Amino acid sequence: MKLWSARFNDDTNTLAEELNASIAFDRRMFREDIQGSIAHAKMLAATGIIEQSDALAITGALGEILSDIQADKIEFKASDEDIHMCVETELTRRIGEAGKRLHTARSRNDQVALDFRMYLKNEIKEIIRRELALISALLDIAENNTNTIMPAYTHMQRAQPTTLAHYMLAYANMHRRDVLRLEDCYERMDEMPLGSGALTGTTYPIDRQMVADELGFSRITENSLDGVADRDYALELLSCLSILMTHLSRLSEEIIIWCSWEFGFIELSDAFTTGSSIMPQKKNPDIAELVRGKTGRVYGSLMGLLTVMKALPLAYNKDMQEDKEQVFDAVDTVKKCLPVFTAMLHMMTVKPDNMRRAAAAGFVNATDCTDYLVKKGMPFRDAYNIVGKLVKYCTENGETLETLKMPVYKKHSKLFADDVYAAIELSECIKRRSVPGGPAPESIRAQIKKIRKFQNTRTAP
Repeated sequence: MKLWSARFNDDTNTLAEELNASIAFDRRMFREDIQGSIAHAKMLAATGIIEQSDALAITGALGEILSDIQADKIEFKASDEDIHMCVETELTRRIGEAGKRLHTARSRNDQVALDFRMYLKNEIKEIIRRELALISALLDIAENNTNTIMPAYTHMQRAQPTTLAHYMLAYANMHRRDVLRLEDCYERMDEMPLGSGALTGTTYPIDRQMVADELGFSRITENSLDGVADRDYALELLSCLSILMTHLSRLSEEIIIWCSWEFGFIELSDAFTTGSSIMPQKKNPDIAELVRGKTGRVYGSLMGLLTVMKALPLAYNKDMQEDKEQVFDAVDTVKKCLPVFTAMLHMMTVKPDNMRRAAAAGFVNATDCTDYLVKKGMPFRDAYNIVGKLVKYCTENGETLETLKMPVYKKHSKLFADDVYAAIELSECIKRRSVPGGPAPESIRAQIKKIRKFQNTRTAP
């Protein structure tokens, strides 16, 4: 018999019961459900709503149920509907009348809101830990490649010289912001909704702050309707995870390109690549491709929950049962992607000679050549046009700016002198980009120090 069946004459249709049940996926919140129930029982006793002896029986049995679930001694059945009814049914079976008192002054509406927030708070902490490990891997690569010159790209065309360290620090900064976003999301999620009841609170003299303190929440929700009716905290988390996966996907794309024969900038470890069933020469960057592909999966979770919530009137509606699978899948996906990506980066081999050759052959020092003329007094736009003509001459005659003879330079401008070769030497081009945030070694060291401090001093919320 279902806990809510008193008003009904007929049993639930089997197909309807299967559609209605959420125990198959919300069972993962059993710890949070039991922890929340223990805190609720303690509060009910402290406020005199139930007897202390009943509270002790309830909390003791809940602790036993927790141990039994962890030991796989309790069977989850579709007839239980959800984890909340499963636990309460088992509790009542074990201790009888006292177990029936647990649900006093609460509803499944505020109970699930509590469990979901508690569960996601813990998941955010774990994702932050994995993000910090990824940042550490990016910093390690940067520290080892401060002078590894490579071309930077715009429109996938070689643009200006940079270093691999500069590249990795760009992604480290992106993931630093991902951590900050997750911390902000955690702070807004850190509100305790129990006591909201079904939608308008309760007439019992409950102590909501006591429950919040017991469960480690910083504050309680301020409106009972809002406490049960919104899932903006879940949407915000999905947004944070979608942005995080965007950053992973972009670096995946770089890695996929860089390890191709056409680029040859890096080589991935055999442990993170696969072969072809028909082409024996292949070494495919499948892990990077999978991370790139799973990004769309996380986006889908965000769009799915946005669509569920977009037209729901207050307060709780059964549509909101669709929140968990979307969020659980996104959380699981991110938690899988981060450590494997981190390990792949640690075992990646950098090929600095190939990177430098690509930079030398791509006229990435053309801007520096332009700046050379500007510093000698020529207006920028005139200098730009002259260097454009030089690049055209080089491409037509198999030259580079470094190999171009001085008579050719002089033919285009009398301002050119032998010191132009030093001005366009790739290492010098890098060193002169010493502005904060640039690729010059001293700038790179400052960036690494700042992000390393962020990574080392961060503690999960």
